[in-house]
Amino acid sequence: MLKPHPLKGPNRFKLGVFSANADGGLAITTVPERWPARWTDNLTAAQIADRAGLEFFLPIARWRGYGGKNRVREWSFETFTWAAGLAAATEQIALFMTVHVPVVHPIYAAKALATVDHIASGRAGLNIVCGWSPAEFGMFGIALHEDGYTQAGEWMDVIERCYGDDQPFDFEGKFYTLKDVVSRPAALQAPRPVTMNAAFSPHGRDFAAAHCDFLFTTFGTIEDAGKHAADVRQRAAAAGRDVGLYTVCHVVCRETQAEAEAYYHRYAVEMADQSALETRMSGNRHFASDFDKAAFAEAQKRFAGGAGSYPLVGTPEKIVEDLLAISAQGYAGAALSFVNYTYELPFFTDRVLPLMREAGLRTA
Repeated sequence: MLKPHPLKGPNRFKLGVFSANADGGLAITTVPERWPARWTDNLTAAQIADRAGLEFFLPIARWRGYGGKNRVREWSFETFTWAAGLAAATEQIALFMTVHVPVVHPIYAAKALATVDHIASGRAGLNIVCGWSPAEFGMFGIALHEDGYTQAGEWMDVIERCYGDDQPFDFEGKFYTLKDVVSRPAALQAPRPVTMNAAFSPHGRDFAAAHCDFLFTTFGTIEDAGKHAADVRQRAAAAGRDVGLYTVCHVVCRETQAEAEAYYHRYAVEMADQSALETRMSGNRHFASDFDKAAFAEAQKRFAGGAGSYPLVGTPEKIVEDLLAISAQGYAGAALSFVNYTYELPFFTDRVLPLMREAGLRTA
């Protein structure tokens, strides 16, 4: 019998590792210990997380980077192949693939996703990205569509039909016209593997509410996090579905608060890759007038530290305190990034996970 997917397991607050397939992880920094993202590094980090009982390993999808001293994010592993390799080398952690819908045909995605699900014995997951950088899409000769979520809806419909019994089938939509489609084997998970989406716009959240099991969002302060949870619950209820809410955090966990804050300042301020950071934040530049100087500097720090995600910085006790507060706002879990995963994950799992169990956030 197929075991439940790890994201459907018993822990009240689930944890994953985010962006290890790309150089630097989420950090835009020049520190010498920045994540190199070699295959052996990914394999080691995945096995550390697997042994510790973390629920998922989630990649980003990148085709070009942000430049800068280290040509940030230019090095990244393609996520279907990456997930298949890690699935064969792990036992219990979920392996996600991240897909840009306009770039990957749904019949190919259905076949590749099913393949990974078989290798992983039902631990595969799909992170659906509907739009991204025009420069990256331009590499494929693809233009961004204003109704990208409409395309994504068709894309998901095709994948689910690829796993159904009614084959061959035809499909006639705005974006896909398909004839005599056959796809075997189906995924082990039914009706399809676990899906997630990161969306902020109303249209995007409506798509996630209709098609995904989990939605990822970020927030500025923990106090503001609850409004996102309420919005997602309302949209999911309108679609007659239950959608779990996750967030993304970058982590600096040290023995003392002072040590953690000093390292955060070192890698995200003093040694930020300024040229790459400028490129990454250029799309946010028009918002600069909405911030005072101190607030905008903090935004830059967060982008250098972890792509604008929430910072978990401090002692193991402080981090668990923050995770308790995030959970109380209605979040089911978080995807975590580190400056160097293999250096920092063992300390995090050894020191933070026991405190989470004591706090009632995890049972295992």
